[in-house]
Amino acid sequence: MTNYLGVAQLQRMLAQVGAETMMERIADGIRDDFRRWHSFEKCARTANHSSLGVIELMPVSDEKYFAFKYVNGHPRNPLRRLPTVMAFGVLAEVATGYPLLLSELTITTALRTAATSVVAARQLARADSRSMALIGNGAQSEFQAIAFMQALGIREIRAYDVDPAATERMMANLAPYVRAGRLQVRAMGSVREAVAGADIVTTITADKSRARILALDMVEPGMHINAVGGDCPGKTELDPGILERATVAVEYAPQTRIEGEVQQMPADFPVVELWQLLDGGGRRSDDEITVFDSVGFALEDLSALRYLHQTASALNLGQPLDLIVRMDDPKDLYGCALGSAAAPAAVPTAVPNAVPNAVH
Repeated sequence: MTNYLGVAQLQRMLAQVGAETMMERIADGIRDDFRRWHSFEKCARTANHSSLGVIELMPVSDEKYFAFKYVNGHPRNPLRRLPTVMAFGVLAEVATGYPLLLSELTITTALRTAATSVVAARQLARADSRSMALIGNGAQSEFQAIAFMQALGIREIRAYDVDPAATERMMANLAPYVRAGRLQVRAMGSVREAVAGADIVTTITADKSRARILALDMVEPGMHINAVGGDCPGKTELDPGILERATVAVEYAPQTRIEGEVQQMPADFPVVELWQLLDGGGRRSDDEITVFDSVGFALEDLSALRYLHQTASALNLGQPLDLIVRMDDPKDLYGCALGSAAAPAAVPTAVPNAVPNAVH
């Protein structure tokens, strides 16, 4: 049967493995998969937009696995006590098409997004980076802070959000790392104050608008900008002047040119894809400004789903789900649908007041 990994099961996995370790392992898988980029059948995601948000489907496959994710982005959802981003996904085997895993991906998307951020930052950020401005302290902010602390040695988070309560919540969630002496988290009064002196700037805001959260005159030589929030048409965070000054990396250019920060730029604006960075590219000098224009790509979800599938099997997590019918005779779907003991219903000899040739 298909293994079903719901929210409670994912929470158990996090409790047993730990968020830091899970993000490290997912990052390892993402790095390895991007290094074999040409092994995958890829396409930009399919998106249905409305005035309130977007709903997307994200497929990808290699010779062994097919994966897809259903995901939305609705910035007003918190007013309805719903997450801005909600997701689930499937991992199937290519040889048969059989779905191996049906999993929640709302929490997992935050894990894999942070994991992808650090895969790129290892190539683009200065090796001595210790301070990160975190602009937008919503649902994914803690994951980004922990991932950069663990993978890149970030020791100071300079946090800002237009909603002070979001920053307070994030600081409360990160308090165990502060008490352990692993991290310092400071609430800042503005974007400009948060960015000043930071080695890395992560922007991860939710509003679906052509915003310029980060202005050109805020950017200092040698900064790495991890631009996560601009992820659909009409939604940006960076001043275009920053892109003109920077080396810009993307996941999959055909998708990012539609959805990312580079949607503001000419169609031939130069970008480097993440697989190319991992194939020998990266920062060229300490003064270079770098941008990872991250919109999220299906390959990252395949990496994450494969990790969940393997870890759930090792830890005996999840529950069997009869999502696909099992038949003694694979061609007798009708008999299976009715049950092997089902008998044909009696046919009446006459139907009183019947209407001939009725259309239903």
